[in-house]
Amino acid sequence: MIESEPTADRVREYLGRLTSQARSRLLVEIERIQLYGEDIPASATILAQLRAEFRKGGEPGDRVGNPSRYFFKPIEELFVDRSPERANSGEISRGSLSAIWEWINHVLLPTMARDYCDSIKHAIAINDPRQATQIAAGFQSKVVKCLEGFIGSDEGAEAARSGLGQYTSSRASLDDLGKILAALLVRDAIVAFNNALPPKLDNLQGQSLAKARGLLDAFAAKHPEAIPFALTILAKRLKTPWQLIHLATEVARSKSAQDIAATRYAITVSMVLDHLDDRRIMFNHALKSRRVGISKEILTGIYDIEHELRARIERLGETDWGRRLDDAMTAVATDLKNELQSLPEDTHHVLASRSLRRHHSAKRLLTSLVQKGRDLVGLAHRAAG
Repeated sequence: MIESEPTADRVREYLGRLTSQARSRLLVEIERIQLYGEDIPASATILAQLRAEFRKGGEPGDRVGNPSRYFFKPIEELFVDRSPERANSGEISRGSLSAIWEWINHVLLPTMARDYCDSIKHAIAINDPRQATQIAAGFQSKVVKCLEGFIGSDEGAEAARSGLGQYTSSRASLDDLGKILAALLVRDAIVAFNNALPPKLDNLQGQSLAKARGLLDAFAAKHPEAIPFALTILAKRLKTPWQLIHLATEVARSKSAQDIAATRYAITVSMVLDHLDDRRIMFNHALKSRRVGISKEILTGIYDIEHELRARIERLGETDWGRRLDDAMTAVATDLKNELQSLPEDTHHVLASRSLRRHHSAKRLLTSLVQKGRDLVGLAHRAAG
């Protein structure tokens, strides 16, 4: 028997038995989980009740809004919808923001945070964004100074992890806290770099690549430790995000993985692999939802990225990059095989078609066949021996 969703009265009764801190933590956690596309029974009813309560208490319905929005604004281009566990060194998970903001307000600097919120709410009320920005900048500096001393030691980092645990179940949120600190330290440079880039980039080659490299080189010269942040911003502007690897492959001495790894922007290869992994997850969800057209489009894109990585980096298979790529493509093949068994025959043909591998040329196919032949010969020799 399938139970129906609880009524609003039952939800109110349940929430009434929780402390205010527990209700706040529950709201943060449900919003975090929803960012990852997971379904929670009765979540709509629970969220409606929680948000209504916080609005009555004078808190914004948007948990990352108003005072917190101004606080995070200089680094908001670094926010992504990946979980904290999957966010790379240039990304900050949106799923961590509410928990970190709660921790700053209630644990790290409760008195200063209360003063900041009161001051900035007044600036917002009188519609003075310039004053609000100045107030936020002052509080950012206080948080940065405090965090530098707080998480600079193993003991302090563990205390921060424990404190964040009151607001989120993700232990990786401490990593996002560290990235927030690092980003706020160079927030002016991040804002300037973001403003200097064009809103959209159709490609990253030729003149576009040269201009982007010029901006990146200038940024990297002053803030080498913050290169991943600049690359994250650039990737968001690209129509074809995998082209980010051009920054490394176009300047390397050769196509060998070793020479590419020696460049300033070698991290772009890992970032493109992260992008591939995002598409792999999207492909899995699209398959399970029986969205054949979307599945086909995503799968074609996955094959394109695989081709570019293998074509631009020689001896890729001998590297951690290559092993990550092989694992990702194996997962894609497994998902496809499992789902094709339950799809109609005409759908099976669409998603299994070799035409989706647009770059799988006859030459490459011949090379593959030759290699397989060599493997068989070697196997026969070993068996005979």
